[in-house]
Amino acid sequence: MAEYKFQEDPRYAQANKEALMAIGLFFLNIIWWFAFAYGLGSGSPAEYGYVLGFPAWFFWSCIGGFFVFSALTWVMVSFFYADMPLDAQTDYDWKPGRKGA
Repeated sequence: MAEYKFQEDPRYAQANKEALMAIGLFFLNIIWWFAFAYGLGSGSPAEYGYVLGFPAWFFWSCIGGFFVFSALTWVMVSFFYADMPLDAQTDYDWKPGRKGA
């Protein structure tokens, strides 16, 4: 019987790196939201500061956070994610760290 050696697909390493980056960005977003929502919003409502008519805690945690993390997501996908084939074929010409198929 022929002995087969397992050869790990290089796409697994790239997918693992991308998943860890996405999870990291998610937790960073939660920390941002929590810090601004509870940091700026923990005082008396009479003492709240306002940005564009919104309480500062809401503006920075929800509205500002949306734009900041949308931009960070674009940067992450544009510069760190790789376009790779997802089919089961093994005769493709994709190498880790290379953009495009």
